[in-house]
Amino acid sequence: MNNCPFCRIVGGEINATVLFEDDLVLAFLDIAPVNPGHTLLIPKEHHTSVTTVPADCLSRMISLAPKLAQHISRVVDGDGFNLHLANGACAGQTVPHCHLHIVPRLPTDGFNWGWRSLDELPAAERQSLADTIRKRLQESQV
Repeated sequence: MNNCPFCRIVGGEINATVLFEDDLVLAFLDIAPVNPGHTLLIPKEHHTSVTTVPADCLSRMISLAPKLAQHISRVVDGDGFNLHLANGACAGQTVPHCHLHIVPRLPTDGFNWGWRSLDELPAAERQSLADTIRKRLQESQV
């Protein structure tokens, strides 16, 4: 994708501070980090959605992410980390190329995801929702 900044990074058209690269994935420091060490882990092929990333590539991303996160956190004296993947604009995805954020966390960083919780759903509503989801999963042969 010519206009995708992450594809342009993969192609060498845009400089990035690369931490790791293999044939499937690329990890580089975020230019606007939440905390020092904030890293983006991307498939090298263009995929707008995590739902289209091939299984071998997605598996590589998921197995590599905690290893990268642990090393990054230690380097920045972090006390933990977040793994965050937003899928779709309404979920907060700002670059239309699948990417996993690795965010090292510090006890005093003051960062807050700002999530809210709905009131607890009644048991019958939860059951109906679960039944519908299970039916869709069966139909798609997941």
